Amino acid sequence: MNAVKTALAAASVLLVVATTGCAGARGTDGDAGAAGDVAFDQALHDGLPQDVRDRGTIRLATDPSYPPMESYGTDGRSIIGFEPDLAAALGEVLGIKVEMVAADFDSSLDETAKGTYDGVLSAMTDTAAREKKASFVNYFAAGTSIIVQRGNANGVTDLKDLCGRVVAVEKGTVQVDLLERSKRGCGTNPITVRTYKTNSDALLQLRTGRAVAVLSDYPTAAHLTTDQRTRSHFQLASTVQYEPGLYGLAVALGDTALRDTLRDALDRLIRSGAYAELLERWGLTSGAVKAASVNAGGGEDTTG
Repeated sequence: MNAVKTALAAASVLLVVATTGCAGARGTDGDAGAAGDVAFDQALHDGLPQDVRDRGTIRLATDPSYPPMESYGTDGRSIIGFEPDLAAALGEVLGIKVEMVAADFDSSLDETAKGTYDGVLSAMTDTAAREKKASFVNYFAAGTSIIVQRGNANGVTDLKDLCGRVVAVEKGTVQVDLLERSKRGCGTNPITVRTYKTNSDALLQLRTGRAVAVLSDYPTAAHLTTDQRTRSHFQLASTVQYEPGLYGLAVALGDTALRDTLRDALDRLIRSGAYAELLERWGLTSGAVKAASVNAGGGEDTTG
């Protein structure tokens, strides 16, 4: 198989909800709480595109089926998680309202290119293929994990164990590509890959026995297998993370003013300690990056 395997430690490469002001603390209701020294920066505000300043908001698409990155709170409407909190902190630095909009993950880049959204903040891995559609401000690192039913009755511990079996996965994710490449090692007994609109839809297939595994990013996989609401249903097949990469906040190609301003705001959060505090709140410190960068996941490393 061509999938790149790495130990868990190596992976640490280091809504509609309007969010502004203090970033939210960890919890099922998304209660707000301060995150480090998050101070307004007039120069960064002035660097935003004129249309964004005139409108007074930045609209970011997200798929709220990926805890702890983003998911619906107990009210069924609010979108909570690390990324909404990060958006709120970015909004505070920039002095502008950031709006996280529940959207279809698979079409979010195309809709951003059309101007429906200003960007995408949805645990999206920055890849060379995606950089043909958008530019990425890199803010987190993670790889792919295999989720199985609690008890692992099918004995799945590696990608090769998925040969000849049904695997459910969210449409448009890097996990689809990983599974397609992994088929090459299965010979005449290939993996049956079934894609679904959201990660929650894919997990339903696993929980009901219609799939033997779901592939998701490690943060979500680990959350599902340890959270009291889901841990009785799911477990990790192993501690391996496959093909670790960088998440990116995507903006339209050519929108360099927004891209660079968001990069600089993120770098301000990293240097102030607010970024580290948010990661700690959501149990995500292993995915920390040391500095903001642009399109580093696809090969071009442009640090802020």
